[in-house]
Amino acid sequence: MSEKIDLRNAVLDEGGDFMNVSQRAYFRAKLNAWKNDILREARETLDHLAEESANHPDLADRASSETDRAIELRARDRQRKLISKIDAALQRLDEGTYGYCEETGEPIGLKRLDARPIATLSIEAQERHERREKVYRDE
Repeated sequence: MSEKIDLRNAVLDEGGDFMNVSQRAYFRAKLNAWKNDILREARETLDHLAEESANHPDLADRASSETDRAIELRARDRQRKLISKIDAALQRLDEGTYGYCEETGEPIGLKRLDARPIATLSIEAQERHERREKVYRDE
């Protein structure tokens, strides 16, 4: 099956074996499109920040510009971390482990993966993880 999938018209094939060729191609296309969107936005941000580097004579304008820049850079840092998660998901696709819970080895579920393609835990394992995290945080 071709790796080129038009996601605007693509539908996740829920039939057949879990993580069959069609499903892997769908998720690979979805992850690559997501990554490309993030990279495009990052380039636009860099271009915008380069244009905005003008010296503002007004102190309030300068402060506002610096605040906007800090917010934008924080958002880009979060997206940088997201790209590493996307890359890890693509690596799991290559290795044949994509779609399986890292904790239990059971299938994560196509609907969950479609909603959160970088998921590494099944819903049940994620809920257990969050409960443990809450317990330790509350202590």
